Amino acid sequence: VQLQASGGGLVQAGGSLRLSCAVSGGTFSSYSMGWFRQAPGKEREFVAGISWKIGITSYADSVKGRFTISRDNAKNTVYLEMNSLKPEDTAVYYCAADGRFYTDPSSWYRNYRSINYWGKGTLVTVSS
Repeated sequence: VQLQASGGGLVQAGGSLRLSCAVSGGTFSSYSMGWFRQAPGKEREFVAGISWKIGITSYADSVKGRFTISRDNAKNTVYLEMNSLKPEDTAVYYCAADGRFYTDPSSWYRNYRSINYWGKGTLVTVSS
């Protein structure tokens, strides 16, 4: 399974970006898809996730109400719409695919170290 993230860039605070993650080599509809991010000197953290089948979404508290995750099973792609961006959102954003069924943020936090499929990341920089 290969994941290719794109859409990162430089944006001013308050602006918006949409990240995409295209998946190939597997059955996309059977994967829960997650977005994580890692800022310099910090651990990778969960941002948002969407389950397979019925598309249950989960968000970190820090992005709730500003970010929206969605998936298009016909295009094998997951998206992360990011609005009202803040300088603290600056990080490399990674997408991940996992066969487990996720229903809440705590399950993503608990399991992310055992997720096997990761994209290479796309850099988001938010200037103040």
